[in-house]
Amino acid sequence: MDDILTVRNLKVYYYTRKGVVKAVDDVSFSLKKGETLGLVGESGCGKTTLGMSLLKMPSPPGKIVGGDIVIDGENIVHLKETTLRKRVRWNKISMVFQGAMNSLTPVYTIRKQMLETLQNHREMEYEEALKIIEKYLGYVGLSKDILRRYPHELSGGMKQRVVIATALFLEPKVVIADEPTTALDVVVQAQIINLLKKLKKELGLSFIFITHDLATEAEIADRIMVMYAGKVVEIGENVQIYGSKGPMHPYTKGLLGATPRLRRKVDELAFIPGVPPDLLKPPSGCRFHDRCPVVLDKCRENEPPLKEVELGHLVACWRCYDE
Repeated sequence: MDDILTVRNLKVYYYTRKGVVKAVDDVSFSLKKGETLGLVGESGCGKTTLGMSLLKMPSPPGKIVGGDIVIDGENIVHLKETTLRKRVRWNKISMVFQGAMNSLTPVYTIRKQMLETLQNHREMEYEEALKIIEKYLGYVGLSKDILRRYPHELSGGMKQRVVIATALFLEPKVVIADEPTTALDVVVQAQIINLLKKLKKELGLSFIFITHDLATEAEIADRIMVMYAGKVVEIGENVQIYGSKGPMHPYTKGLLGATPRLRRKVDELAFIPGVPPDLLKPPSGCRFHDRCPVVLDKCRENEPPLKEVELGHLVACWRCYDE
């Protein structure tokens, strides 16, 4: 499969009064056509910052200070804001933001909000735009009757489906889903996951699925990318991370060890001691070395590169290379 998205050495820093926060620091990866890439890690590791930066809209005072973002063969890092709005955002790449209730304006009907988004990106008559909106509402299992409703009249699952439909109706090639099942009950979570799998199959979409829930990623993702303290520490196929051999990086092993399973007792759950490092002053060497149970001396001083240790499996860990 050809790569629809390629990210090379991306750096996104927040310039604060206390100093520079290196939220995304030299991150590289690719996304293939029709693939779902799962992005996981602890809160504050840079997942959402990376997702927002792929649309070239990191939250202020964040700035992209280096690297390339190539979408459908075009590097968008140096494009002007007007060009990005017209040709890239929602046309080539879109995003389902975390918390659907925060993405919808409470004083506008669903019709007004969806029409405004569509007509701001493409010039079309009202009737034509309405037909497109109704088509994509049908894709996500909603009737056109909800268009006259306000957000507070919809359930959490219905609001999430509206946001997904809004992210799709300009037919982008890449969709970023930032924790789309957060704050939903388990039944609705399953419905949303099954919906995304269905849309991927029917529309040939490529997804980046952001979450801290490894169990959810096991269900939906083709490949897994694990971030820690602004760095990518492991990338692998689903079977390489969740299969019998398991992950290779100690951090990924710790995350999986802390994930509840049906046949695992509560007292068998593991945990990762300590807290993530301060990204105002990130530690030397491997950023995980203070919490790592198998740390080597070289880990404290020398940063490990992200290297391919087997076909399609990349790890940033000195112990993995030595072994």
